Amino acid sequence: MSATSPYPIRPVDESELAAFNRVPDHAFNSHWPAEEMLAYDRLVVEPERTLVAFDGDQPVGTTLAFSFGITVPGGDVLGAAGISGVAVMPTYRRRGILSSLMRRQLNEVAAGGEPVAALFASESVIYGRYGYGSAADQYSFTFHRGDGSMREISGAGEPPALRLADPKDVLTEMKAVYEALRTTRPGMLTSHDGWWDLHVADPAFMREGNSPQRAVIAEDHSGLVGYSLYAVKPEWGRDGMPAQELAVRDLFWTTPAACAALWADMLNRDLVGEVRTRMRPADDPIQYLLTDPRRTRTKVTDGLWVRLIDLPTALERRQYSGAVDVVFEVTDAQLPGNEGRWRLQSGGPGDGGKPTCERTAAEPDLLLPVTTLGAAYLGGTRLGGLAAAGQITECRPGAVAELSAAMWWDPAPWSPMMF
Repeated sequence: MSATSPYPIRPVDESELAAFNRVPDHAFNSHWPAEEMLAYDRLVVEPERTLVAFDGDQPVGTTLAFSFGITVPGGDVLGAAGISGVAVMPTYRRRGILSSLMRRQLNEVAAGGEPVAALFASESVIYGRYGYGSAADQYSFTFHRGDGSMREISGAGEPPALRLADPKDVLTEMKAVYEALRTTRPGMLTSHDGWWDLHVADPAFMREGNSPQRAVIAEDHSGLVGYSLYAVKPEWGRDGMPAQELAVRDLFWTTPAACAALWADMLNRDLVGEVRTRMRPADDPIQYLLTDPRRTRTKVTDGLWVRLIDLPTALERRQYSGAVDVVFEVTDAQLPGNEGRWRLQSGGPGDGGKPTCERTAAEPDLLLPVTTLGAAYLGGTRLGGLAAAGQITECRPGAVAELSAAMWWDPAPWSPMMF
């Protein structure tokens, strides 16, 4: 924003983080204690990556970026700006503050060299206009007592041994399991010790009547193979029957046997009337482990949104499920460097060679906004649906199917770490 703007924008330093936090506290109607939250924010916030719009000396709009690495299809890890803290004071809405912050932030991320940005959207209507596409759906499951009947797993080997632990005492084990899974799953983020300390902090004011968090560690003859993290709300029905609610926060596995054992443990606890979990991947094995898959009572919402910052670099750094040779013409109102015609070429996984994405003067096979490439980038969004909704124009018959099939990836993208 120009120097003459009524709401100049700048980063804040660590001494100003409390003032920064007052904006999202108002925007998100927070009831958590400000001083305690500030201490947790200091574990992960990078003050130099904050942006604040001011009215005089009063912060009225905020955003920030975290420095992550994100796994992309094929296993490469790209630098990714994790966008969070996007907020405007309720009395300053509809004045262009949010748009000014988002434009400034996109330009700074581009200048810093991260090929992609990502976020979780508090309101899904907002971020498409800044080039973000919904790239990784998240699934929520609700199980009732008795819903945990599971199929036998053939060829999975002996089930692992399970042991209970205080999460703070098994951080090393939890990190090891997460890291083993992260390298295989598009969308998963690198996380430093501050994020893990925040993950297991478990302050009483956040529990909302639940027990302290507890961990279950799964081990077999080879060592660690999984863990779950959960809490329980101790409820009893008016009829005297147990009605406790168990909330699964994490459930990660490195073997099929560990996945089945951890899910069976969570779904068959005594006194528990309901098990809930959210932020699960689209291909969570529990949907296929249950003898009656309807018992998951699945709800699907948008999860991680992705924005291509450096389009050719981002597309060249991932792998493709099949051969592709497509020319597309991209529009990008926020980052003009992405606009224009690009030719994407790649072989399939077994063909070798490096994907290329280069400017071309050739006639386009597809016309599309950068948002759609962000949506498909991690391999979880079919382009056919976007084309049917009028978000992609197909100039060459078959081009949508070709690009969609190539960008699709297995396993499904998953970002279980909220930021």
